[in-house]
Amino acid sequence: MKLWGGMLRAFLFGPGRRGGTWGQAFSSWEPHLPPAGLLNATELVSHWTAVFEKRGIPEARESSEYIVAHVLGAKTFQSLKPVLWTQPLTPWQLQCIQELSSHRLQRMPVQYILGEWDFQGLSLKMAPPVFIPRPETEELVEWVLEEVAQRPRVIGTQGGPLILEVGCGSGAISLSLLSHLPQSQVIAVDKGEAAICLTRENAQRLRLQDRIRIIPLDVTLEGSWAHLLPWGPVDLVVSNPPYVFSQDIEQLAPEIRSYEDPAALDGGEEGMDIIAHILALAPRLLKDSGSVFLEVDPRHPELVGSWLRSRPDLSLDLVAVRKDFCGSLSHTSASAGIPDALRPVAEGRPWQACGYGTPREHDDGERRRRRSRGHRSRSHP
Repeated sequence: MKLWGGMLRAFLFGPGRRGGTWGQAFSSWEPHLPPAGLLNATELVSHWTAVFEKRGIPEARESSEYIVAHVLGAKTFQSLKPVLWTQPLTPWQLQCIQELSSHRLQRMPVQYILGEWDFQGLSLKMAPPVFIPRPETEELVEWVLEEVAQRPRVIGTQGGPLILEVGCGSGAISLSLLSHLPQSQVIAVDKGEAAICLTRENAQRLRLQDRIRIIPLDVTLEGSWAHLLPWGPVDLVVSNPPYVFSQDIEQLAPEIRSYEDPAALDGGEEGMDIIAHILALAPRLLKDSGSVFLEVDPRHPELVGSWLRSRPDLSLDLVAVRKDFCGSLSHTSASAGIPDALRPVAEGRPWQACGYGTPREHDDGERRRRRSRGHRSRSHP
């Protein structure tokens, strides 16, 4: 009989979420000034859409709409007051649109161009090279919230769960969980200084800094788990770790390869390097009723299951896989001592992308429509 048992759930994702090194230069772009007379927002969107399409920029219209709306003080073009669609723009506004659009011509992600992005209804600051949260990862957050709601035993000393996020990036997952679980507390770790700073800034922006401990930590280092022991055992471990197979990195879009931190996506030969460290770490930190939730590649359930069978000392079992709203990707989770945890594993179709390098819709209605029609990003390589 096992003294400590666990289960692992997975949320599988394709390659539409990871990519490379920040540092692309902008000195070589050529100006694409609009023709004389094109001075209002609608005409500028049409102009830059045509320029982006000619240069092969993915999501050309969406990119131009977000840039124009941003300069005019809105999140989306559709949310602008109708009077602004046809109102002449000032020379300063035209110049700003020109500069931001020049960055998009260099394949900079729109999230970095705008400097902010929405995730789970939260407006988060974005800055390269910190990994940009994708809308699919919101499914992981929603699954965690479902599990907490269904399991009243998952409570921390302060009346809510204590959550550990490994690889916090911008803080999207941690801060979303804090905002939805008012009694919860989070320990967020990342080995990247830029990620630590951005998570801290976003926590302060959202006034959640009093409920989150942000710790620089590399979980691959021997004994790293010991730094987390002073805060006691945790109820949940959540992570969107690097899981792209090394040989697949070159297949990713330029927006990802050229701007986002490669350490946030390259998971090694089989995409398992960081996943294995997290699973090995879990028994030392989880409560007996705790869970681990991971975002992984569609090929990982079999690999994770095999790896866990080779490590019976961890008392963790892969018990569930959930596809994302595209129907092609999945999540995994681990919980100890939950009798109904053994559920069939559903595999996603490998390497399909959803919302990859793409400006995501800011309204829930459009997100539901995307979910129902299985939207795939056009910018998939």
